[in-house]
Amino acid sequence: MDLAALIVVAAISSGTTLLFAVLGGILSEKAGVIHLGTEGIMLMGAVISCIVYLKTGNLWITMFAAILASGGLGFIHAFLSISLRANQTISSLAITLFGTGLSAYLGKPIAGEALHVSVPNIKFDWLQSLPLIGKAFSNLDIFIWMSILLAIVLYIYMYKTSWGLHLKAVGDSPSTSDAMGISVTKFRYFHVIIGSMLMGLAGFYLVIVYSPNWMEGMTAGRGWIAIALIIFARWNPLIALVGAYFFGGLDALGFRIQLLHISIPSYFLKMLPYISTILVLMFVGWKNRHKPSAEPKSLGIPYFREQRF
Repeated sequence: MDLAALIVVAAISSGTTLLFAVLGGILSEKAGVIHLGTEGIMLMGAVISCIVYLKTGNLWITMFAAILASGGLGFIHAFLSISLRANQTISSLAITLFGTGLSAYLGKPIAGEALHVSVPNIKFDWLQSLPLIGKAFSNLDIFIWMSILLAIVLYIYMYKTSWGLHLKAVGDSPSTSDAMGISVTKFRYFHVIIGSMLMGLAGFYLVIVYSPNWMEGMTAGRGWIAIALIIFARWNPLIALVGAYFFGGLDALGFRIQLLHISIPSYFLKMLPYISTILVLMFVGWKNRHKPSAEPKSLGIPYFREQRF
């Protein structure tokens, strides 16, 4: 496989971690609940995955454990922001701080211990004949295909089903949704918890497939990039798919550009994804300045049943 194809494969692999996290954030925020806890939940998903895999050696039990742990953090955020009507920004930032600290504590005994994981790949030999893309997509692991399928399913769910229309209604006007008989509380709880589970799945993929060993703070800001990607994607799962691979490519490029014998300081290459995030958000904000906002209209606003608009 040539260098270009290797970079594409690395971009897809790196972007898959972002994609799971972005899809989780989109689900939560579409329901009207701000979720800035991505970084902490990803770290918890990663450390739980590492601990459970070292004890069991079973890939699927490990994935279930990561999903369960991140769902628990999602429930805490949902309870604080929906039932107790706490400030959603503060609640989700507390989840990030809690997850970051607890993951560092739990991961101390296993830091740097390598994981010998065998991840099943799905082969499509008929793609080999296609230039560049064919070689990249002909032998990808099962979780990459799972993330792509998930993005497509979520798009269909959000834009082509009655449940997706209910979700949009809950995020835009919860009082109207309540008057129509839609349970705002149940919808918000469900989507915040499922969204958090996807964030935990991002941590699982990061430590099991992308970088198979635990290191404190190993997400290195990917959770914050995922939050920025939600805005970049305008809360659309398919655009999030493209955006995740774009930023994943920048991340992968930083490690591989030196193979081209270009004398660029490694510290600058590590900055590429974060600098690009700022520049892309500036460009998206400028380009969409005359367009109606895609942000859910009641995002971050607690719902009081007695409230009238």
